[in-house]
Amino acid sequence: MEKLHFAILKNEIHDNHLLWEAVCRERADQLTATTIDLTKSDWLTQFKKHKFDGLLAIPPAQSTAFKTLYDERIGILHQVFDIPVYPSMEEIMIYENKKYFSYWAVANQIPHPATQVYYYEKEAIESLEQATFPIVAKTSIGASGRGVSILKSKQEAIDYIKLTFSGEGANRSVGPKWRKKGFVGRVIKKMLDPKAFKAKLTQYQNVRNDIQKDFVIFQEFIPHDYEWRCVRIGESFFAHKKMVEGEKASGSLLKGYDNPPLALLDFVKEVTDEKGFYSQAVDIFEAPDGRYLINEMQCIFGQSDPYQMQVDGVVGRYVHQNGQWIFEEGDFNRFESYLLRIDHFVSLLKGEFANV
Repeated sequence: MEKLHFAILKNEIHDNHLLWEAVCRERADQLTATTIDLTKSDWLTQFKKHKFDGLLAIPPAQSTAFKTLYDERIGILHQVFDIPVYPSMEEIMIYENKKYFSYWAVANQIPHPATQVYYYEKEAIESLEQATFPIVAKTSIGASGRGVSILKSKQEAIDYIKLTFSGEGANRSVGPKWRKKGFVGRVIKKMLDPKAFKAKLTQYQNVRNDIQKDFVIFQEFIPHDYEWRCVRIGESFFAHKKMVEGEKASGSLLKGYDNPPLALLDFVKEVTDEKGFYSQAVDIFEAPDGRYLINEMQCIFGQSDPYQMQVDGVVGRYVHQNGQWIFEEGDFNRFESYLLRIDHFVSLLKGEFANV
């Protein structure tokens, strides 16, 4: 059978696409790939030089400008040229766009903490009369808990609103994730590569300059000691706990590998089945009344450990077969789970829908 040919759509972060390239080399017997920098002015010219069977996306999560650029340009490639994209276009649209996600979740009746977006300072301040504190303030873009503020009083919320609409804006923390495993090694590696080091400094500058000043996002505070990080890629399911450090679980990198309740996997499967989402990290609160509430959904996400789940101390995955959850032991998260992604996309294009 003729090999499939994929376009790897690079974003502005110089090394974000390398895992796609690595897994494409790993599956060189089945496919070939060409990397196209979607941020360059000649992106469409470069794209038209080839015939592609699919698009491999790596949407950015650093700045609003490049997030908008990526969504617009990949939308053209997917819709005008009618080429399948992985993750799906809808998954990309809700990725790192918290205000859009809040609208999408309400429209699709997805259980989530109550969220409001205010584009007028007066309306935002008036909303505080009925607010229950603390409330969570978020920037629309910002991964790993950056851009999240816990506002504990009406005055803190007023100050936040005035700062945002004054033009000074709400921004996010900037800098290396020093708690992440391998911090020292990553720093040394970057410093030994001047091009990579310069690119990282530029990335930090882009984040610093990306100030949200036209709207505020307020979310209901759900008391929690952890979030469930549930992952679905294809027909493989995983879950672990993201433990709270300080006031937030996102970005803490503290994990709990407790056995996930099967009801949680049922919930994630139902939501992702309905939307056709097959590359998702779903972050979920357990509300005091027992409900599952989705905090965020991300089609691309980090992986600081070599696995996503342990059951009774054994690394593996869950699959759903004949109405039951079956645990399979194994190393299923190689290349930070990108190998699962490429195998699932290939199976979809070939019309195969078995577990991958």
